[in-house]
Amino acid sequence: MISNRSVPVNAILPHVYYEDVAAALTWLRDAFGFEEQYRFSLPDGTVHGALVRLGEAHVMLKSLTRGATSPARIGGYTQNVMLFVEEIDAHFARAEAAGARIAEPPNDTEYGERQYVAEDPEGHPWMFAKHVRDVAPEAWGAVIAGNG
Repeated sequence: MISNRSVPVNAILPHVYYEDVAAALTWLRDAFGFEEQYRFSLPDGTVHGALVRLGEAHVMLKSLTRGATSPARIGGYTQNVMLFVEEIDAHFARAEAAGARIAEPPNDTEYGERQYVAEDPEGHPWMFAKHVRDVAPEAWGAVIAGNG
């Protein structure tokens, strides 16, 4: 496989669309701790996209284009990106202090995660989680593929 420094290898790379990518970059850095890897602009200087990283997870931020919108424009979610962080409660406190709207406070799930959901200023939900227990899928009601 060819290595490409512009796109993480062997990973899903979600693209999340924003009306104002530059403002999103600042907010995501301050509230969630994302680190900017690079950005690219339109000829008029408007930031058109940026690659950000949190731990080993990468997310591409893009400006709105035909067919792409933000939750703020439609009044609902279009996706939910889940990222894993080690210090989940400290991460939550940082997001809350930065003014993130908390859609789901920290909680321990039946499937072994401690997680919370926060919205950014354009209404995108961001789920952050930490593994707290090893739980077999069958233990909480999941059906393993091929078994039913």
